[in-house]
Amino acid sequence: MNKTPYLPEDATILKITPMTERETLFEIELENGNTLGHQPGQFVEVSVPGVGEAPISISSSPTKDGNSFELCVRAVGNVTNILHGLKEGDNIGIRGPYGTGFPVDELKGKDVLFIAGGLGIAPLRSFINYALDKRDEFANVKILYGCREPCELLYEEEIDGWKERDDIEYLETVDRCPEGVCWEGNIGVITTLIPGIDIDLENTYAVICGPPIMYKFVLMELDKKNIPDERIILSLERHMKCGLGKCGHCQINGSNAEYYVCQDGPVFNYADIKGFEEAL
Repeated sequence: MNKTPYLPEDATILKITPMTERETLFEIELENGNTLGHQPGQFVEVSVPGVGEAPISISSSPTKDGNSFELCVRAVGNVTNILHGLKEGDNIGIRGPYGTGFPVDELKGKDVLFIAGGLGIAPLRSFINYALDKRDEFANVKILYGCREPCELLYEEEIDGWKERDDIEYLETVDRCPEGVCWEGNIGVITTLIPGIDIDLENTYAVICGPPIMYKFVLMELDKKNIPDERIILSLERHMKCGLGKCGHCQINGSNAEYYVCQDGPVFNYADIKGFEEAL
């Protein structure tokens, strides 16, 4: 008999790596020894017994060695704050993976422009590392990453490795740099990086994830670059409480359609949701 999708599987925290004051990276393994079986861009529901559940994007690529997977968690509520207080070896519950992932097969052979704002680098990292692990299957890879201040940059050691690669282009920026902080990169919002990049209009897909306020301005800059709507892929941020399209918390409505982000997304083609005021 198949296990009910409402029942979490037991999992163990293998490793905890603090990243910033608010974000921590958790390496997790299912106790049954199975791999999670996710695609880049999907999410899981993480449960802490007696506290509740929270939807968390999967940050590691399915190409990662071993059976474990990684979640980058920001402490913003009851579940995530309790999660930050757990230790290596503690048990949690995992439901999923849920939702649609990035269209990795469709983008093979294409130029991929990744645009990440803030914590948006976490779900994009899954696809970025997938593309880097299968580098010969993709054409040009460009990564734009921005956050508010240098202290909020995630995956710094990993990013140092991206900077050294000659088969990708990596650019980063911060909105501001406090006095006395060493920062040699660009200062300005992430859209300031877009005008200077070269784009092959016949072969480029833009893949975007970040805070909702970022999308409007990034889409305006991509429009100036003449990237067609159908070549823009977005990962939307919503409170996906059940993960199964039952509770309605993540529903977005348009004039002729409605979507449940947990099932129809969180990854969408921009052409499909353009004009949905509740989407962006």
